[in-house]
Amino acid sequence: MSTNEKHEFQAEIAQLLDIVIHSLYTDKEIFVRELISNASDASEKVKFLQTSGQEVTDPDTPLSISISTDEAAKTLTFKDSGVGMTHGELIDNLGTIAHSGSKAFLEQLKARQSAGDAHLIGQFGVGFYAAFMAADKVSVTTRSATPGEKAWTWVSDGKTGYEIDEAPAETPRGTTITLHLKEEEFSKADRIKEIIRRYSNFVPFPIQLNGEEINTVQAIWTRNKSDIKEEEYTEFYEYIGHDSDAPTYRLHFNADAPLNIRALLFVPSHSLEALGMTRAKSEVHLYCRKVLIEAKAEGLFPEWLRFLRGVVDSEDLPLNISRETMQDSALMQKLNRVLTGRFIKFLDEEAKADPEKYAKFFAEHGPCLKEGVATDYEHREALAKLLRFESSFTEKGKVTSLADYVSRMPTEQTAIYYILAGSREAAEASAYYEGLKAKGFEALFLYDPRDEFVMDNLREFEGKPLQAAEKADLSLDQAFTAMTEEEAKGLAAFIKETLADRVNEVRPSKRLVGSPAVALESDKFMTSSMRRIMRAMNREGGTPFESKPDLEINPNHSMMASLEKLRQNDASLAGKIAEQVFDNARAAAGLLEDPREMLKRANELIEQLLASKN
Repeated sequence: MSTNEKHEFQAEIAQLLDIVIHSLYTDKEIFVRELISNASDASEKVKFLQTSGQEVTDPDTPLSISISTDEAAKTLTFKDSGVGMTHGELIDNLGTIAHSGSKAFLEQLKARQSAGDAHLIGQFGVGFYAAFMAADKVSVTTRSATPGEKAWTWVSDGKTGYEIDEAPAETPRGTTITLHLKEEEFSKADRIKEIIRRYSNFVPFPIQLNGEEINTVQAIWTRNKSDIKEEEYTEFYEYIGHDSDAPTYRLHFNADAPLNIRALLFVPSHSLEALGMTRAKSEVHLYCRKVLIEAKAEGLFPEWLRFLRGVVDSEDLPLNISRETMQDSALMQKLNRVLTGRFIKFLDEEAKADPEKYAKFFAEHGPCLKEGVATDYEHREALAKLLRFESSFTEKGKVTSLADYVSRMPTEQTAIYYILAGSREAAEASAYYEGLKAKGFEALFLYDPRDEFVMDNLREFEGKPLQAAEKADLSLDQAFTAMTEEEAKGLAAFIKETLADRVNEVRPSKRLVGSPAVALESDKFMTSSMRRIMRAMNREGGTPFESKPDLEINPNHSMMASLEKLRQNDASLAGKIAEQVFDNARAAAGLLEDPREMLKRANELIEQLLASKN
């Protein structure tokens, strides 16, 4: 005998449903995730009842979720063998919106959110009503797991109200939801498969679509590391990282405080950015109880950790009611700090455990860490320990850390010195390196243009200032052998007079060994990066930028000694050679913007030399 019951929605329900259906979710496909989450929670409840020794209907029925599509009928059906619902629970769960009215319902949501209730996944109500985004009619047939309860059918168009009637007595335990779709899109099996794999691939119960099991990859991040085989990690990385090459590093950790976190992170063996590809984006996905909340979650890690791939699952996420975004941005920032700090600690441990393996990692992903030093003040000090550079104390191709550099510093050395160069050969041939080498001071060789920005932002390490070799205040206390001190000062004055306002100061050098001269930036606050910016502004029509460097001449170099003698006999030729020496030094220092005048003069000197030989 039929017990058909008709329930009308209250006046404001149509408006509230309109909000749920059209404004709450950004993507219509989310309804699939919501209904699967409900089915998963219903199955979890049966599992709990059975493990706690309680009697349930159909105890031998396996827990699974079945989905079927029917393009001809334009329907989509979700079936689970979960806890099901009684008549009263059917009204309470599916009629929550209907009987409470919009005002009371919104007050309830507000109370849940302010209380930090993150367990919104799997609750009938708002998630269930997402079905009406895709369907103009939804029917629910359910039998409770409580022994002796009848089966019921709930039907609604999401507008006028809903009806409840008895279902056939042979209805099995669980819930079957059938959507009569508005569009053909969601009646296509391939489309539903795509959505399942995107959002619900790690639901802990088998999901079958038209008889085919879809979620074959397990959510291994929720298991103990000791229970996971290496091939399972490999399979999971290939799935989540879209990469067939083995990752360089893997970090699998759980934390209960200050936040509940389960994370499985991978470092790819190769950097796409290093291969000249476009700037990478985060490949770490955010889950809540194994259900995808945000793919490639922004803000989960700082931008400089964009090379990471993997998953982060947390039950502490106070999501907004649609479960698509974080409700509490401050908590998201806290999650970011915890995850970032843990990964930096992991890298530090790996660097100490296997320096050669870490060096390979740094060769690929070091530019991202350098970016972190330059942009992330909070983690700058910790990241500095992870930097690696070649140095004058390492073999070519081998790198060292700043900490190891400091451990080798002699007591009289007060700064960490570095040289910016295009290659090791150029660094070792640099005039700036001569004084450091003579004093036995180590120099870091920096080949990456980004390194200067790193040093400018880091400024010091373990209390030792980072200083470009060109700005080092070095004195070798060498005796004057090629000329007297008075002659050297006289030559310096002559060159200053010749160059006039093109040079700031000319002086005998106390740092040079094999080079005849060296050009130095006269402004101690000016860096190479600042100089490039000033030049760029000049090219764009700004105020012309003119660098007036200092020039140091080597009083013990044969060229300078010969120039001193020449100026006594032929001041004109000596002046032209002095100009050439100055431009040579500027070119070597990267301070010469326009080489045309230098080349013209060099040709004139060659022509003059050849003429004198004929």
